[in-house]
Amino acid sequence: MALERQGVIPEQGDVLVTGANGGVGSYAIALLTRLGYRVVAYTGRPEETDYLQGLGAAEVIDRATLSEPGRPLGKERWAGAIDAVGSHTLANVLASTRYGGTVAACGLAQGMDLSASVAPFILRGVTLAGIDSVMRAYADRVESWRRLGELLVPEQLDAITSSIALDDAIEAVDDLLAGRIRGRVVVTMAL
Repeated sequence: MALERQGVIPEQGDVLVTGANGGVGSYAIALLTRLGYRVVAYTGRPEETDYLQGLGAAEVIDRATLSEPGRPLGKERWAGAIDAVGSHTLANVLASTRYGGTVAACGLAQGMDLSASVAPFILRGVTLAGIDSVMRAYADRVESWRRLGELLVPEQLDAITSSIALDDAIEAVDDLLAGRIRGRVVVTMAL
C-alpha cells in the first residue's frame, strides 16, 4: 500500500522485493504480482527460483548483487521496492531506485544500520517509507487485511505457509536461522 500511496504504478517499471524467500517477501511477491507489477525477487537461495517464480516473480537475482557496500548513486533500475533486509542492501536499493520511486522498508535481516547517501533523496526524489505493523492505525490494519483477503488466492497461501506443532518449534527456529525456511510458519497449539 505504501508504493500505491506514493504513486508507484505497474507501468513505471520493475519492483524489487528483497528477502524474497521469507514470509514478508513471499507475500509481497504474490500481492504485487496480483496488482499487475513486474516483480524482481532478490534472494541468497537461487535453488528457490521455482518457488519465487511460482509466486509471480518475473526475475530472480542473487543477493550478492546488492548486499555489499556500494556507491552513493547507481544506475536507475527500480520503480519501487519492498525491503525486508535493511543495512547495505537497503542503501543499494535506494541508490538504484528510479527518479520519483519509493522504497518501503519493513525489515532488518541484514542489520539495523543504514549507511546511505542523501543523493537518491535529493537528486532523484526517492521516498523511503518506513512500514510499521504494530502501531499502525486500526483502520489501516483493517484495510490491509481486507486487501489481503481480496488479492491472495488459496493456492498462494498454501505455497507460502507451512504448519508445525509447538513441539517442533525449537527445530524450526534452528532451520530459520540457518536459512532453510521459506514463507511463513504457523505454530499450531494442541489443547
